[in-house]
Amino acid sequence: MVERAAGTPSLPGEWPVPPGVSLSLNRMGTFDWDLDGGRLHLDAPALAVFDLRPDEYDGRRRSLKARIPPGEMRRLDEILEQAVRSGSEAYSAYFRVCRRDGSRRWTHTQGRILRDPEGRARRVVGVVRDAVQELVDSTARHELAAARPTRTSVVEGTAAALAHARTVQDVIDVLKESDGLAHLGATSLVMGLLESGRIHLVAEGPDGSYVPGTRVTRTDEGYPMSEVLRTLTPRFIESPEEFAARYPLLWPQISDLGINAAAYLPLIAQARPLGALGLLYRDKSGFSAEDRDILLALGSSIAQSLQRAMLFEQDHDLAQGLQQAMLPRRIPAVAGAEIAVRYRSARLGQDIGGDWYDVIPLPGGRVGTVIGDVQGHDTHAAAVMGQLRIVLRAYATEGHSPATVMARASVFLYELDTDRFATCTYAEADLATGVVRLVRAGHIDPMIRDTDGSCRRLPVPGGMPLGLSAVFGELDYPVETVELDPGQTLLLYTDGLVEQPGTDLDEGMLLLAALVRDGPRDLQQLADRLCGAVDEQGGEDDAAVLLLRRGGSRPPRVGGRLQQEVGEGDPGALRTARRMIRAAATAWGAAGRVDEIELAADELITNALVHTRAGAVVTVQVVPGPQRRLRIEVEDLSSALPHRRDAGESGTSGRGLLLVDLLADGWGVESRGSGKCVWCEFGVPERPAG
Repeated sequence: MVERAAGTPSLPGEWPVPPGVSLSLNRMGTFDWDLDGGRLHLDAPALAVFDLRPDEYDGRRRSLKARIPPGEMRRLDEILEQAVRSGSEAYSAYFRVCRRDGSRRWTHTQGRILRDPEGRARRVVGVVRDAVQELVDSTARHELAAARPTRTSVVEGTAAALAHARTVQDVIDVLKESDGLAHLGATSLVMGLLESGRIHLVAEGPDGSYVPGTRVTRTDEGYPMSEVLRTLTPRFIESPEEFAARYPLLWPQISDLGINAAAYLPLIAQARPLGALGLLYRDKSGFSAEDRDILLALGSSIAQSLQRAMLFEQDHDLAQGLQQAMLPRRIPAVAGAEIAVRYRSARLGQDIGGDWYDVIPLPGGRVGTVIGDVQGHDTHAAAVMGQLRIVLRAYATEGHSPATVMARASVFLYELDTDRFATCTYAEADLATGVVRLVRAGHIDPMIRDTDGSCRRLPVPGGMPLGLSAVFGELDYPVETVELDPGQTLLLYTDGLVEQPGTDLDEGMLLLAALVRDGPRDLQQLADRLCGAVDEQGGEDDAAVLLLRRGGSRPPRVGGRLQQEVGEGDPGALRTARRMIRAAATAWGAAGRVDEIELAADELITNALVHTRAGAVVTVQVVPGPQRRLRIEVEDLSSALPHRRDAGESGTSGRGLLLVDLLADGWGVESRGSGKCVWCEFGVPERPAG
C-alpha cells in the first residue's frame, strides 16, 4: 500500500463533500462583516489563513492588525470604500499576511456587498484564501504584474504604494513595510531629508542599525549622503575596500555589519534636492546597468512622493493653523459650571474647516454656549466660521434673546455673500436656577448626561440652517426651555462625532450615548475619550464637542422674582410697582435699606417713562451668590443708552443716575435686542439659619 505523502489531507468520507470541507481543503475560509455593528465573523479555515487561533480573535477587525501590515490594511480599506461609493456589488484584492513566524504570504479576498433597499452598504460576505501557489504560477504572475517577485515589479509595487502616501511618515512606513528591500537583496536602509544645509535622518532599518553621530549631518561632511546631495549624482559602492577608501568616517562604524556594497541615491523632485536614500547590501557582486536603472527609478518615485507629502503637510498645517486661530484661544472660567471643549481635525487631506465652539459669559450668572459647523472642509470654511463665531458672540453679549441671536447671525451669513451655510446650536444657561434656553439651526440634537451616567438625546425643535433661513425668510427660531439639575451635563457636538462610514445618524448617536454612559466622570477625560473614539473609527470629518456640567447643589429658595409692567401715563401701575419693590425688599431681608431701594428704583422707572415715551417692565429679584443681592431691572424699548451727567447748579434734570450711583452698590445697562435694561443692585444680609 502506498503511504500518503506527509501533510496530505485524508480522503473525505462523504460524496460529494460539503462546501465547508471543499473550501477548507483548498485553504479557503469565509467571512461575514457587519458594517453597521463592526462585527467580523471568520470561520476556522479563514482564521487558519491569517495564522490565528480562535482564542486570539475577538470578532472585531482590530484583532487582524497583528497579521495585516498597516500599509496593506489602508489599501484594503480604500479598495472597499471605492467599491461602496461606486455602487459595486463585489470587490476583490490581493494582500500580504504576516504569519506567526514573521514570514509574509500572499492572500486573496473577494466579497459581495449587501445593501438595503435605499442602497446603503450593510454587510460584506465573502471568502479569503491563500494565494501563494497562484502567484507562483506563470499565468497568474502575468495577470498580476505587481505581485511578480522581480526587481522591476518592486519599483512598480513601491510606486503604487507610495501613491497613497499623504505624509512623510506614510512614505517612510511604505519603505519599511514593503518587501522591496528584501527583493532587491538590500540589508538595511537609511533616508535623510535636507533642511537648511543639514541632512536629518528620518528613517533607518532594520531597527537597531542606527549609526551614532549621523542623526544630523552637514552636506560638506565626508558621508555618502552628503556627497550625493552636493553633487546630485548617485554613488554605487561595489566592495568593502571601495567603501573604506571613499568614506573613512562612516566605514569603521559599519564594517562589522558585513556590508560589501551600497547604493546612495539623491532624492530630487522638480530640480530640487529633498534628501538622500541609502541601500546597503551584504551579498552583492556589483551593480549592473539594469540594477542602476531600477534603483534610479526607485529613487525618482520616492522623491516625487516625498515632495507631494511635504506639500500636503504644509497645506494641512496652514489650514489647521487657520482653524485653530479662529477658535477661542482659551475658555473662560464660569462660576457654577465645569466646561470641556475639544476640536479634532479630520484624518485625511485638508479636511479642516467649519466646526467651532464658543463659551460666552453673560450678565446675571448666565453663560452662552455655542457649537456650529460651516458647510465645507477648506480654508474658506474656516474663514467664514471665524467671522460667524465673532458675530454670534457679539449678538449674545449685547443681550439679545437666543432666537434673536440666531436670526441675526443667519442674516449676517447671508449678507456675507458666500455660498456657504452653517448649522448651529446656541444654549443660554442660568447656572443659579439651572434653566437652559436652546435654539437649534439645522444642527444635531444635543444630549444630556444624568448624574447616574445615563445619557439621552434632547429633542430640540429647530429652524433652518444659518444663511438659508435668511434666503427663504424663515427667521423665526423656536426656543426650547429645559432645566439642568446640579451634576447633569449638556453635550453639544458636531456631526463628525456621530457620522461614520457605513452607519446612519441614529446609529451614530446611539453609539455616542453608549460612549458617554460608559465614559469617565471627569469632564476633560470624557472629552478626550469621545474624540479618541472617533480616531479609532477612522473618522474622515472634523469634529467639535462642548460639555457643560452644572455644579454645586440646588440653591435654596432665598426669595423670588416679581415683575410688573408700567404703562406710559398709568399712575396706578407706577404705585403698584413701588409697593411691590418696598414689600419685596422688606420680605427678603433688606428692610434697613428699603427707602434707598425704592428711591433708586423710582428714578430708573421715571427715566424710562420720560425718555422713551413708552412703557417699561420692572423686575425685582434676589440674586444668590457669595453675597446675596437684591436686583432691580427696568426694561424699555429704546436702544439709546443712558449715562451719568452733571446737571449743573440750576439744572432740573440729569440728577437721576447720579442719585442711583450714590444709593446703589452697583448699576449698569445691558442691551436686550429690542431695547435695553437698566439695573441696580443692593447687598442683602444673609438670613439667620433656621
